[in-house]
This record gives sequence, structure tokens and C-alpha cells, in this order.
Amino acid sequence: MTEYLPEGKRIGTSENTGYLSSPQGLREAMERGVILEARATICDSEHNLTVDLGCMKGFIPRVEGAVGIREGTVRDIAVISRVGRAVSFVVEDIVTDAAGRELAILSRRKAQIRCIDRYIERLVPGDIIPARVTHLEPFGAFCDIGCGVVALMPIDTISVSRIEHPDERFTPGMDIRAVIKSRVGTRITLSHKELLGTWEENAEAFSVGETVAGVVRSVENYGAFVELMPNLAGLAELRDDLRVGMSASVYIKSIIPARMKIKLIIIDTFADQPAVKPPHYFLTEGHIDRFVYSPAGCDKYIETDFSVQ
Repeated sequence: MTEYLPEGKRIGTSENTGYLSSPQGLREAMERGVILEARATICDSEHNLTVDLGCMKGFIPRVEGAVGIREGTVRDIAVISRVGRAVSFVVEDIVTDAAGRELAILSRRKAQIRCIDRYIERLVPGDIIPARVTHLEPFGAFCDIGCGVVALMPIDTISVSRIEHPDERFTPGMDIRAVIKSRVGTRITLSHKELLGTWEENAEAFSVGETVAGVVRSVENYGAFVELMPNLAGLAELRDDLRVGMSASVYIKSIIPARMKIKLIIIDTFADQPAVKPPHYFLTEGHIDRFVYSPAGCDKYIETDFSVQ
């Protein structure tokens, strides 16, 4: 639902710009209850936000800065961190300030409540949605799933190939796709790896005899796992110079779907860290009940069942 996109996705649209272009446009948006976006410029000492609307200033009182601020269940950092960033809001009123200038009174909280009531509470496990990465922690990525409402994507759901930190996949502000993994009330947990393709879909991009680029993701006593794609890794023999996170060029010795294995020979290693790339998705919209990663007939079966909660 385009009305409830992550913050920052609406700000440059012609509809949003049209409403912000004049006081009359803002009054029309207020009457219609339209959710708008603009950039917050100041957070004062009492944690009220000033928003640049173009035709006038906007004011978001602290308790209207986010769902949970009023109740004390959300910390004020949810408001402070919006300075310099887009915020979603509805126009509550247009008043005259002490200097005789028009000032729009805004509520981000009410935009979020509407997003929760009309969009988020209707989501079910397996739904594929747009999201925007807001910040990264060692345990996962926090993502805006609509109007600044944030959900967690645990690190083990980001890709099949294991990573040590989400910053190996994402950067703050990156637009991604996500799958609803679970929902308890308004608390959403996201997944991502199911959108990056099955073992076979990823393996089809490679052929025996090729030398390709990879990233060392794990060094074990029996070999090193080298990632070829976020959902595909192969096993190479150990070398003394291998370190987790380093880039490598690898020769593909064999591809064995029945055992879900790719055997590699490391040709060379590089100290530089690979750049974060936008994800390549095999699915971008709709709904999935089951995702089977392993190939048909493989002796190992790997599945995500979104219908079982």
C-alpha cells in the first residue's frame, strides 16, 4: 500500500510536493487526512521537532513524534534521530505563531497509528513487503516497514551464507525487500534470505572450470567456506593466509546438487573488504507459504514454512 511506505519514499513524489507547495495545499491535506513527508531540521531541548514544509514551518510536539513516546514505551532517540531525515505526518492544524507567521501543527504518531491499523496489522507471515534499513546492530538490521514503524531482521535471517555483522549486507538507508517472518500484535520480525533464491537458482549462475570472485565467510579445521553469492557458498581447502571477511578468487572444481556442495580451489586472496552491493532478488512481491532452499533429491532438506507459527 503506497500510503504506508518507509519514510523517505514519499518525499520527492509529485503528490507530496504538490501538497507542500502552498498553505492551501496543506489545508487540503489536513481536510483529507493525507499522510505527507518532509525533512525535520531541528529537535529542540524539549524534543519537539521542527519540519521544513517549504511554504511554512511545521511543528511536531514531542509526544506526537512517534508511537510509544506518550506512553513511555519508546525512548526519545526515536525523535532525536529524525533530524536531517524525512518524517511522515498528518497535518493537525494551521495556526499563527507569535511573529504572525503561519505554523503547521503536525503529528507523526497519528500517521504511524494509521499505518499500523490499516497496513501492519493486516500483514501475515509470508507477505513480501518493501522496507528501508534504518540502523544496524551485531544481532540484526532494524528496518522501517512504513511511516517510521520499525521491525527487526535478525542476522540469521539475512542470508543463507553466514555473516558476522549485518553491515556486510546492508547500509543504513538502503531500500530492500523483506518477508514477514512473524507478527505478535504490532511487533514484527522480518526475514530476507528466502528472497535471494534457492541453492539451484544461485548455482545456475556458475559452471565447473570457471574462476570467480568470492568472500571467505568461515574457516574450519576441515576447510574454508567461500561465499559466491549471499545464498550460496562452496568449500575450499585450507590455506594459512585465510581470514574471515577477505576476498578471494576461486576455481570451481565441481558442483554437486545431490549433496548441495560446491568444491573450490582458492587461487588468490585479497586483503580488501568487498563492497556492499544491493541485493539481487528472485522474489520481490506477493506472498510465500513455503520456501525450499535445497534441491530436489538432495539428502539434506532445508525449508522455511511461513504457515506454521
